[in-house]
Amino acid sequence: MLAGDMYAPGKIRLIEVAEPVLAINPPDGVSGQIIFQPETTCLCGSDLPYFNGWDEWPIEVGHSLHEMIGTVTATNGKRWKVGDRVLAVPTMQQGLFERYVLDENRAIDIATNVPEDQALMAQPLGTALFALKKLPNILDLDVAVVGQGPMGQLMNASLRNMGARYVIGIDLLESRLKVSPKMGTTATVCNAKQDPVAAVREILSGNLPDIVIECVGHADQQFNLCIDLCRQNGRLLFFGVPPRIINDMRWRDLFFKNVTVHTSVNPDFRKEFPLAMQWIREGRVNVAPIITHRFPLARLQEAFETFRDRKEGAIKVIVDFPARRK
Repeated sequence: MLAGDMYAPGKIRLIEVAEPVLAINPPDGVSGQIIFQPETTCLCGSDLPYFNGWDEWPIEVGHSLHEMIGTVTATNGKRWKVGDRVLAVPTMQQGLFERYVLDENRAIDIATNVPEDQALMAQPLGTALFALKKLPNILDLDVAVVGQGPMGQLMNASLRNMGARYVIGIDLLESRLKVSPKMGTTATVCNAKQDPVAAVREILSGNLPDIVIECVGHADQQFNLCIDLCRQNGRLLFFGVPPRIINDMRWRDLFFKNVTVHTSVNPDFRKEFPLAMQWIREGRVNVAPIITHRFPLARLQEAFETFRDRKEGAIKVIVDFPARRK
């Protein structure tokens, strides 16, 4: 079967590997396992460090995919049966296999009343909901979302659904800001053309937001801009995956503003992902506007390049495995 091999920075190829083997009984401490066969997946910003090459974690065969819908082909547990369709999240983002073994508790039911590429968005949406639960009641608060990539857009939709008064999307790319109103923003700011702090003050009648959310992360993180945007005694949710060290971070400015900082990682499979799927199933959020590109697995190199380089307004890039049902 095929697996992904990120053999050099910015380079990925498909190689042949052995089929996974499921033990007769699950290992100690695990209720059951499945062999999961991906059919539809999408790229995430946290996949790009593996693709671009880095030295913080080892890059191994199977890196990097982790947002996936597919079929259970075998099990030694009781939660799923062969043929069940599920959304699954592999450990350590090693999901770039045609089939792999997975803890049965790292999978959830999928909505069947929407296209599967929309149901797939329950994975990233679930991470947004997990993060937002760490904040106070959003009702009637003003929020700025820095970064209008996939996660920033899902934050917009969630915040609007939770009753924020203003949701201000901020990004360097106008192509992304054109999508933001469809995902719930009440205003947008292109910080490639405007002073973002001055623009936000104008929108908020001289004030700054109650909450600022960083949705960029990695090497392009915008911590200092978020500090500038925070009001006195405000809150900053750093959602984007940060680099190990952030140089020149103006922590003292944050300190004197008395800002509360929140971080977020590793949602609960029993709560956030099922809740996100419920929101999509019930039509509480429309995730369709962020799905912009689709590629077959054979064009995986092109898919990663399109996503990394934000070509043609790319936001969420879908990749279809050979097993995908037509």
